[in-house]
Amino acid sequence: MGDVGEPTGADAEDVFAGGLMDAVLADVMRDTEASIGLVYVRVPGDRNLRLTLVSGVSREIAAPWVRIPADAPIPVADAMRDRTLVWLGGREEIARRYPRLGIVLPYDFLLAAAPIADATTVWGGVVLLWPVWHPPQLDEHERETLDLSSRRAARLLRRAAEQDPPSYPEEPRVVHPARPSEADPALAAATVDFAERLPVGCCALDLDGRITFMNTAAVELVDAGAAALLGRRPWEVLLWLNDPVFEDRYRAAVVTRRPVSFTVRRRPGAWLLFDLYPDATGISVHITPTPGPAATGGGGDGDEATGAVAPAPAPAPGAPYVEPVGASAVYHLMHFAATLAEAAGVHEVVELVADQIVPAFGPHGLVLMSADEGRLRIIGHRGYDQEFIDRFDGTPLTADVADAQVLATGVPVFFPTFEDLHRAHPHAPRYEGRNAWAFLPLIASGRPVGSLILSYARPRPFPAAERALLTSLAGLIAQALARARLYDAQHSLARSLQTSLLPHGLTPLPGVAVATRYLPAGHGMDVGGDFYDLIHAPPDRVIAVIGDVQGHDTNAAALMGQVRIAVHAHATDGVSPGEILARTNRLLNDLDPDRFTSCLIVELDLVRHRLRLATAGHPPPLLRRPDGRTDPVGVPPGLLLGIAEDVGYTTADAPWEPGSVLVLFTDGLVETPGADIGTATRELADRLSRSPNQDLEALADELIRHVTDAAHRTDDVALLLVRRQS
Repeated sequence: MGDVGEPTGADAEDVFAGGLMDAVLADVMRDTEASIGLVYVRVPGDRNLRLTLVSGVSREIAAPWVRIPADAPIPVADAMRDRTLVWLGGREEIARRYPRLGIVLPYDFLLAAAPIADATTVWGGVVLLWPVWHPPQLDEHERETLDLSSRRAARLLRRAAEQDPPSYPEEPRVVHPARPSEADPALAAATVDFAERLPVGCCALDLDGRITFMNTAAVELVDAGAAALLGRRPWEVLLWLNDPVFEDRYRAAVVTRRPVSFTVRRRPGAWLLFDLYPDATGISVHITPTPGPAATGGGGDGDEATGAVAPAPAPAPGAPYVEPVGASAVYHLMHFAATLAEAAGVHEVVELVADQIVPAFGPHGLVLMSADEGRLRIIGHRGYDQEFIDRFDGTPLTADVADAQVLATGVPVFFPTFEDLHRAHPHAPRYEGRNAWAFLPLIASGRPVGSLILSYARPRPFPAAERALLTSLAGLIAQALARARLYDAQHSLARSLQTSLLPHGLTPLPGVAVATRYLPAGHGMDVGGDFYDLIHAPPDRVIAVIGDVQGHDTNAAALMGQVRIAVHAHATDGVSPGEILARTNRLLNDLDPDRFTSCLIVELDLVRHRLRLATAGHPPPLLRRPDGRTDPVGVPPGLLLGIAEDVGYTTADAPWEPGSVLVLFTDGLVETPGADIGTATRELADRLSRSPNQDLEALADELIRHVTDAAHRTDDVALLLVRRQS
């Protein structure tokens, strides 16, 4: 797995179009015997991870993961964020740890996700899948191979990023496995003759499910012309196979690499048995007549899936045929619904809609509009240039245009061709290369939310099943937008409350330099009870305060404001830090808030160069001395505020040298699920002692850098740095 053949001057175009990254993926799949491989890159300026290479599976199956938010609960995103290997040993573990993945791929397989990284940067990630006959863990050779391949890919991506400008594929490219040398014509002809002589039907599908070969027996058994079948998916052209179950069996064969069998009734009394045998290049299908499902058993032997399905009853004479929605579309819809359920604000919903619909559902253009004060405002789009979009932002809801009319009527409108659109709306603009449109109203709880416009490059018949699917899609988006608007309103109110209670800016004080940071938890109302303050207690003292009220809601923020006000009032009375806590505790017990509060108070004596400290269940501060040595400041423990009425708090004393930096923080900075808080605190002290930063603002940024991922932050973080000037 060396770097043979990798030119030192490769730019991004060489890396991808020149096949260098293809070779990395092909090599690691060959050496680990993985059946499916995916490569993601982190493109500068893009909030999403971009799928660039696919091998062993169709782009359609991979479509829900073409664009992944960097903080999404997906194995490759976690592997990149934590710079570690993620291993999933089967369907149960996948469903438990990554339920969204388990919903869309409910099959048996094993998965590894690894970061593509070097010593300083994570450039992307690689995902590999194996059939269930792979051992339950990666062996040493596989781990070493995966590690070497990731480092090899990182060198290529770094080299690519250094070019100006870098270039990355807009759509994922399929990497085909290496094939044996082409057979000579005589051997190919003999193979066809062999298949023709067989008494059973023989059919070949590529990984996209399209028919590439059928012998005469197969054509006769399915009772359709070969010309109509070649290059098509069976369930798209054979009405008696047009059921999501059959497409699902194909998907199961491709993903699991396990044989799959099922029986189907072509007409009354005529049953066919389909045996699917997958490999890295496609699926071989045997088709044989069978007396029916009872005669075939209906049970599996552990190595194959079996089943019997009769086609849907034929429509009544004169009634239109209503085709079912395909399995891939159903799974894409389920994935989209699960993704939207995790979205919070309007901006997040808009980004998810724009990033998911185009790759998963096939349109070439998308415009998402929100109804606002009698007008349609464009809040997201894909596949259009900004100049074209700006012409339609602010369309009145009363305008005689399709996007406004569908919102007024609540009925979606579909235009299979440009002529259809032109007849209904002669003055409608046409974006170059678009020839079919779907205008979908977004209605939530009977109220108009906005409109969704999808456009397609080719004329499109929009059969009933697709219309139903797109209408369902619009309903999901409407509900998500309605929830997101409510969330944004509540979030704005809560943030306003918290902002009004925290100091707007700490007043510069003589003799000290200060830096602060506050990060709310990555869930709930995005507001919490962590607080800090710096109080000037004339003539020569400064009181530093940090605390944490239990909870992450508006009640926690309100109680935080009461605690901060009480501490501020008592701190100016000239009493010790321990007495400040005792008085504040008595006040909290009188208020009976039913919540506990931790608090640390440090008195900085600017004349005697001493620290006096007292704590109510709060982590002790760290002190970095001028020589860089960093240790926690010893302070006797005390009960949390609000537990008992008459509690005393001991005040400790410590020296405070010129140039020292005092670091006060809440436990969100060092506490993560499953990690020891003592170890995390020592690691924080170590980072502080090794940091070359003398500027407090830069030092504050460095200390919180590892907790800035909001989606995975479980607690608020408050940080207060105070340095004694020389």
